[in-house]
Amino acid sequence: MRDARQTFLFADFEEKASPKPVNVASVPQRSPFRYPGGKTWFVPTFREWLKNKSLRPRLLVEPFAGGGIISLTALFENLVDTVLMVELDEEIAAVWQSIVAGEARWLAKRILEFDLTKEAVITEISKKRRSARERAFQTILKNRTFHGGILAEGSGFLKYGENGKGVLSRWYPRTLAKRFENLELVADRIEFRCSDGLDVLQEFASALDVVFFIDPPYTAGGKKAGKRLYRYFELDHEKLFSICEKLKGDFLITYDNADEVKALAREHKLQMRLMPMTNTHHAKMEELVIGKDLSWMDAFPAVHEPPASYVRSKKRRRCKVNH
Repeated sequence: MRDARQTFLFADFEEKASPKPVNVASVPQRSPFRYPGGKTWFVPTFREWLKNKSLRPRLLVEPFAGGGIISLTALFENLVDTVLMVELDEEIAAVWQSIVAGEARWLAKRILEFDLTKEAVITEISKKRRSARERAFQTILKNRTFHGGILAEGSGFLKYGENGKGVLSRWYPRTLAKRFENLELVADRIEFRCSDGLDVLQEFASALDVVFFIDPPYTAGGKKAGKRLYRYFELDHEKLFSICEKLKGDFLITYDNADEVKALAREHKLQMRLMPMTNTHHAKMEELVIGKDLSWMDAFPAVHEPPASYVRSKKRRRCKVNH
């Protein structure tokens, strides 16, 4: 029987098998956050990227750290020496600052002792806190009891949650406490800054032994997801790409599959691949991976320039000249 598959005229458009979305349950959960837009699904690809390098990077810089799953994976799996995590949101920053300051065990103990009810959470997060570790605990409470883990303005408590458990749906005190205790093991290899990620990228632009994982808020092309999910969602995407083009160290950028993003990548002569993933509503989607050299991802479907459309010009009529 003849193979019924279509043969493409141009090699660039050869059909490739698309990888299946990663089952996030198979990835070690290192982060204490339920982070909207988190990159747990990307961990296996990130591992592959670093393992394909001839030299082990000294430092991983994550300028939009958020829940930090990529940096934590790099540390726990000893893929880099140290990480620099950068996050502008003061509430999220308080958690990472507390961990780096040696307060992970205090947070673990506080979580285990807290008798969680909606009323108790409201009372706790309404208190004016002075220390970073107290603000960190308030952040964890909100992240674990607010809808989708969203900390941005306008977010509110889970109403029904898992099996009608409401605010208790994502509150696993023993699991959370264990994660904080484990973070104490790598805290001395984390540098954290509550700063602008673009400034930090420029600071390390000439470093050859540094790699970058860049996961900016998805607001390019008028996308609304970043505005809804994050407190600091505004970003100059053109400036980000201009900075990345000049980085001496290798980098990966993850973005949603938006035409404006693809145009920026092409303008700055960067390569792209599409990665399948499953969102929080279990819908299958594709996200962009962008970098200098993605040849190690050749098994993944490539993003190609759309075929140019040509318009046939009509034959010009010659004007008759009367002599």
